[in-house]
Amino acid sequence: MNNKIFKGLYLGLAASAMIGFTACEDEPDKYEISGGTPTIHYIRPVDKASADSLLTGAYMENGICIVGENLRSITKMLFNDQEAQLIPSLITDNTMIVTVPGQIPGVVYNKIFMINNANDTTTYDFNVLVPGPTINNMSNEWAKAGEQATIYGNYFVDDPNTPLSLTISGKKIDIEEFTMSTITFTVPEGLSEGPIEVTSVYGKKKARFNYHDTRGMLFNDWGTGDAGDASTGLTNHGWHNQQILSDENSLDGSYLMLGDVDLDDGAWQDGAVSFEYWPGDWNGGFSGTDIRLSDLVSFANFENMALKFEVNIPSSNPWTNLSMQCIFSGDAQVTLPTANNTFFNGTDYPRGLWTPWNATGSYDTGGKWVTVTIPIANFKYKNDGTPASVPLDASNFTGLTLFVWSGVTSGTTCHPIIRIDNVRAVEI
Repeated sequence: MNNKIFKGLYLGLAASAMIGFTACEDEPDKYEISGGTPTIHYIRPVDKASADSLLTGAYMENGICIVGENLRSITKMLFNDQEAQLIPSLITDNTMIVTVPGQIPGVVYNKIFMINNANDTTTYDFNVLVPGPTINNMSNEWAKAGEQATIYGNYFVDDPNTPLSLTISGKKIDIEEFTMSTITFTVPEGLSEGPIEVTSVYGKKKARFNYHDTRGMLFNDWGTGDAGDASTGLTNHGWHNQQILSDENSLDGSYLMLGDVDLDDGAWQDGAVSFEYWPGDWNGGFSGTDIRLSDLVSFANFENMALKFEVNIPSSNPWTNLSMQCIFSGDAQVTLPTANNTFFNGTDYPRGLWTPWNATGSYDTGGKWVTVTIPIANFKYKNDGTPASVPLDASNFTGLTLFVWSGVTSGTTCHPIIRIDNVRAVEI
């Protein structure tokens, strides 16, 4: 690469970089730019245990250690056409620790460009490796045909020779819009439950979740028998019979509705915002639809699982106060014959707290269904949000309580409507 070309190209940028590195006269120990030209002998991992391994390339956002001479003469460094951040405290004459930029190169030279104090450019052969796509979640895993949905992740890269592609249940899906971290599409007719895969020029990734995912299902037809083969038949089974509705707002047949009542900081409105499934029958038996949740789903690996469900909150009735207590319980805490609230009311029993309004002061989904994911590893709080001292164990998964109460109480009085469907526990 012609040094004169890069000298002119980066002249202005290099001058501004020098200003940031200039030492003050009254700080004799502060980092100073040196003269001369930098030389790279080799590049190795930052970890000293791997110091004998030499690198010819590294993934974006990975740290590397450059070994050479006169490295303090560098005022600006680019990997291909992406600028790296230089941290003076990590630079000596002979070593430099730097992080490979996290932006995908616009032009791939497979080189590092180093600009020195004299605005001269030195190059070194080095490959920036781009990861394959990652898939984090989907706006609504149960989106209906004709509805628009978005997949969230990273490294969704399009290439003229290998275009970005999306398949669901083995069917290629038309991508309408995409960014580096989102893919938006309209669900086609006749799409069945199945895996989601994204392919880019850098590789293929299969999501850990399925479209229309029925795995780990706990509650979906809410006892009405309208969810087809995925039906579990479970519904209200505790102190309260919350509303089970099937109407124009339905996602998949019937759904659970919580709310339609005022909630403020001191609210205890269990009659309207507490759903309980406590196993057993009033005679102490376990049969029919009075089963334990752990009979439906294995929680042996619960630390790597999440509670998932779809939620729909209309903009006319946003949620602005209190947390949703998501509480798995075992027979030792509560069954229908031993019905009580001592395991979640003012005790150290761990649970997850879902407070989506806390970031902005208000939360609604605009009347659309969206998928919520709460890792069970985060079920570690008392009702007030302080850490619980006793962790969950595998025996704590026979029942479930969802109760909007306590938690974050710095919100404003609200009258929310919270629709819930397809409650499931899945590996993540």
